[in-house]
Amino acid sequence: MAGKILRNNLAVAVLAILLVILLVYVYASTAIKMPGSVFLQHLTNGLSLGSLFALIAIGYTMVYTILSMINFAHGDIFMISLYFAFFTLSVFNMPWVLAFVCVAALTPIVGILIERFAYRPLRDAPKNSVLISAIGASFLLENAATYLFGGRPKVLPDIPLLSRVISIHSVNFQVVSIVIPILTFAILIALINFINHTKTGIAMRAVAKDHEIARVMGVNINRIISLTFIIGSSLAAVGGFMWGTRYPGITPMMGVMPGLKCFVAAVVGGIGDIKGAVMGGFILGLGEILIVALFPNISGYRDAFAFILLIIILLVKPTGILGSKAREKV
Repeated sequence: MAGKILRNNLAVAVLAILLVILLVYVYASTAIKMPGSVFLQHLTNGLSLGSLFALIAIGYTMVYTILSMINFAHGDIFMISLYFAFFTLSVFNMPWVLAFVCVAALTPIVGILIERFAYRPLRDAPKNSVLISAIGASFLLENAATYLFGGRPKVLPDIPLLSRVISIHSVNFQVVSIVIPILTFAILIALINFINHTKTGIAMRAVAKDHEIARVMGVNINRIISLTFIIGSSLAAVGGFMWGTRYPGITPMMGVMPGLKCFVAAVVGGIGDIKGAVMGGFILGLGEILIVALFPNISGYRDAFAFILLIIILLVKPTGILGSKAREKV
């Protein structure tokens, strides 16, 4: 019954998003006389940006599901992955495919270290202590990156295959703009199948439900939590590598705003629900791009869209679009 309700909520939410896009197109074509090809161009950019938000938001929602905490260092793990990408491509001159694999393999090490030294010792501590530790880990990564790599922006080398521009019926877009949404949906399907149909995935769901009962049933809690951070950090690495191909500038503070937006995306979609995190990412990406396209005079306030949407969601449906109220354990 619950699965049927969730599927219905998901279908209604998707239909609502499509309806909003249709209404926006009608407004754009009639009120401001925007050509259809230009609107499709903005729509493609919005889907690409939304896919990047979705990849990073999944990491937030997975950690929250297992530990009931917000990993505020997740945006900085995303930033570290971009530095890994820069050095593998620029310093070691690796082919981009090999660099991509190295980044996806190295970034989870950072996530594991943060979980081991910043979160695990405080697992039984009050939630405020864990929150402060998460913020401290975020500041540590930012300042360590500034000390090690300097504050001057670095530019990710161009990858010709991904940056190649394709033109279809007057709509121009980079190959990476198509690769990112396809990659996001493939990862989403693989992750859902992994969680629902594998022994390890069932163990993750058990840990998310009740740590103590899962431990009694023989689940290795520490291994499952470490695996959660590995998966979340790997997704941040994939998102970071793809982000760098579209927005090449890399700085130690660049993970702050994307990290906050992806946290908002997870909350909007329903934190604790992977499909909700992906949906929230697409809503944020499309919203940002379309607002700039329709109202260029307020493009400087595009970052405010995420936080205005967060306030609205918290007022109207605090559990998020696909979220459900958690039952209190007695």
